[in-house]
Amino acid sequence: MPTASNPARTTHAFFDIDTQIDFLFPAGALYARGAEQIIPTIATLNHLAARRGCPLISTTCAHPEVAEEFKVWPPHCIVGTLGQTKPASTLLDSRITIPYTAIALPGIAAQQIILEKNELDLFTNPNLIPLLDALNITDCTVYGVLTEYCVQHAAMGLLSTGRRVRLVTDAIHHLSAIAAEEMLTAFKARGGELLTTAAIAMD
Repeated sequence: MPTASNPARTTHAFFDIDTQIDFLFPAGALYARGAEQIIPTIATLNHLAARRGCPLISTTCAHPEVAEEFKVWPPHCIVGTLGQTKPASTLLDSRITIPYTAIALPGIAAQQIILEKNELDLFTNPNLIPLLDALNITDCTVYGVLTEYCVQHAAMGLLSTGRRVRLVTDAIHHLSAIAAEEMLTAFKARGGELLTTAAIAMD
């Protein structure tokens, strides 16, 4: 049990959501117009996490060639394709990949944890909650794509676990500006915080 002399350890983690080539670049299978403009900011935040010793959880869609999601969305982020990868500038030197099937979590010494998923919601990966608990993550900084889809699932889902969640407004991108604004309003109403990369750098 935590005591005044031995308080519970808390950890601030960064969550880099689905920043993959198929979403970020004009040639990508599910490109969001203008998304390439946030790549330098994503890289800045990822490397800031490393410098501060904060866990970096980078989610990636990792779809098989026939995925249930492709009944709604065009095929994208198929495992083994270029589009499924992340821009090199957003990758850290030390990485580990956690699949979307349940595993016994290894000891996590890597700077960047690549968390795979086969659905929009990162919480469909059964390893996520055990990972959050194992790392004692209490504070979450979230950014990536797409604001009204996978970023929304990440931000709202983390809030639902009782954790403090901050969303970086200059490091997210959307398909629909209206839907994205509605998401941000709902996020704030549930107690989420909005801030910029500059504000994080000054923490």
